[in-house]
Amino acid sequence: MKRLSGLFLLAAAIVLLPILFPDNYFVTVVGVTAGLNAILAVSLNLLMGYAGQISLGHAAFFGLGAYSSAILTARYDWNPWPALLLGLAFTGVIAYVVARPILRLKGHYLAMATLGLGIIVHIFIVQLGWLTGGPDGLGGIPTLSLFGWAVDSDQRWYIVIGTLLVVVVWLALNIIDSRSGRALRALHGSEVAAEMMGINTAATKTGVFVLAALIAAVAGSVFAHQQAFVSPDSFSFFFSIELVTMVVLGGMASTYGAVLGALILTFLPELLVVFEDYEVMIFGGILMGMMIFLPQGLFVGLGDLLRKLRRQATPTPRKPAPQEPASHKPTPQKPAPQKEEKRHGVA
Repeated sequence: MKRLSGLFLLAAAIVLLPILFPDNYFVTVVGVTAGLNAILAVSLNLLMGYAGQISLGHAAFFGLGAYSSAILTARYDWNPWPALLLGLAFTGVIAYVVARPILRLKGHYLAMATLGLGIIVHIFIVQLGWLTGGPDGLGGIPTLSLFGWAVDSDQRWYIVIGTLLVVVVWLALNIIDSRSGRALRALHGSEVAAEMMGINTAATKTGVFVLAALIAAVAGSVFAHQQAFVSPDSFSFFFSIELVTMVVLGGMASTYGAVLGALILTFLPELLVVFEDYEVMIFGGILMGMMIFLPQGLFVGLGDLLRKLRRQATPTPRKPAPQEPASHKPTPQKPAPQKEEKRHGVA
């Protein structure tokens, strides 16, 4: 019930913000970027936060989805929706093929393997200039159209991406509460123990890896049509690290924490622009402070802090003084008066 109430609050916030702040730059422009980042963070949180599989190459699947739609629509005049579906199929196959060998690794070996995957995809995007546009990028990507409703303004993109974010969060919450979600948590706790309980750990890891890649590919396709231009810089290794930071900052194994971390890392640099040369220093200091004082992440840490403040604000009722139990000892009775015996003296 708490999960559904949180989803309702998220949907209400997405609907009310543009109404309360119409034509606001932070709502319509930065909000679109924040929504895409939140979708990516939620997908990565399924893999890292719940399954415990480190990934430093998540931006690669974001880029595969974006370039699939961009190439098919800009170069071959495909309709955006079939292009999106073909891009999903292509990304899913790539994710499935690399998942089996990569996910056999653990710890920093897995991190290095996923890092290599991201670098390889980035190099291919840069080198295949005849297809991807190379370092200069690829433009001329048409906009999306939903039943004749062209998504051609920041406000409309805000609606589309906000709706997609709610759907992805709802999907993640349902997966977490399902049998597959329990398998993911068992896998995160101990892979050996999960196998002893009859969980197919290889299939579970592969499934969540492919699912996270597909969600990232959808976000990439939407990103390509929203920007009408893609370049390799948007899918670099540094963006993968930023996504990992969003998940860790918001709170591992917390869907709403991933959304919160994405929002903070998207909006905070925009708010710190006024400090000019000190922007990066202040930004780094804020992140360090958050992780030092809230090591479990913002969502969990703030929740614990609010509960602590609520307990302190609520006066503790005094317990009544314990009453001594009534004594069940028999009341002592006075001895009955004895009759004096007449003593007959001896004559």
